[in-house]
Amino acid sequence: MPEDSHEKSKNFVQSMERGLSVMKVFNAENHRLTLSEVADLTGYTRATARRFLLTLEELNYIGSTGRFFFLRPKVLELGYAYLSSYSLVSIAQNHLELLAEELRESCSASVLEGENVIYICRAATNRIMTVNLSVGHQLPAYATSMGRTLLAALPEKELDQFLAKYKRKKLTAKTIIDAAELKELLKDVREKGWAMNNQELEEGVQSVSVPIHDKTGKIVAAANVSAHATRVSIEDLEKKFLPKLQATVAEIEKDLSHQL
Repeated sequence: MPEDSHEKSKNFVQSMERGLSVMKVFNAENHRLTLSEVADLTGYTRATARRFLLTLEELNYIGSTGRFFFLRPKVLELGYAYLSSYSLVSIAQNHLELLAEELRESCSASVLEGENVIYICRAATNRIMTVNLSVGHQLPAYATSMGRTLLAALPEKELDQFLAKYKRKKLTAKTIIDAAELKELLKDVREKGWAMNNQELEEGVQSVSVPIHDKTGKIVAAANVSAHATRVSIEDLEKKFLPKLQATVAEIEKDLSHQL
């Protein structure tokens, strides 16, 4: 990560950006890192990385064994502040739990952040992916039904910038990565009002997604139902599950419209 990777306004606090970038290198694969590894992953010098690690350690966001650094539970406060202040999360969670119970399949909601979707709600009944999805987990937007629902809502210029900026790779034999093909697919999503994913993220995993609008009509998130291909056919996902998901999202939007 270059230290000056983009233009910054005169009000931009670079030290804050660097501190946050240090925390962001820790994940499921990198839950314990040495100073050298943090420096390599951030692109900072060892001295710079060390200053930020020690500052974050003093603030109790990061812990250390002496050689290895790791995130401490206090980082959850940052995410909890968002979740607890965002009415969509609690409203959607309640409705999605009811839908998941009815369908006996997992339901989720997410928002678009950069090249990924971030899960803000999750009502899981079955684990169908090799990754154990939970709130806060990120997946590539181009290869997910929720991501495509949210990408289809972008203005054309922003969508073109997204397709030009972020790299895409074949995650399965069915993954669509060609920019022109994706753009045509997203046009179809925009017209239909829903998106389908047929084993493009992971073999055997398929899902259908619809957008969630706020009371002004703006798309603020997406919700989906996911199921394994051995249990639910792609036809049933569209004909039986999609209408129930659309009805659930309508209830979510109804409740959102009553919020101040």
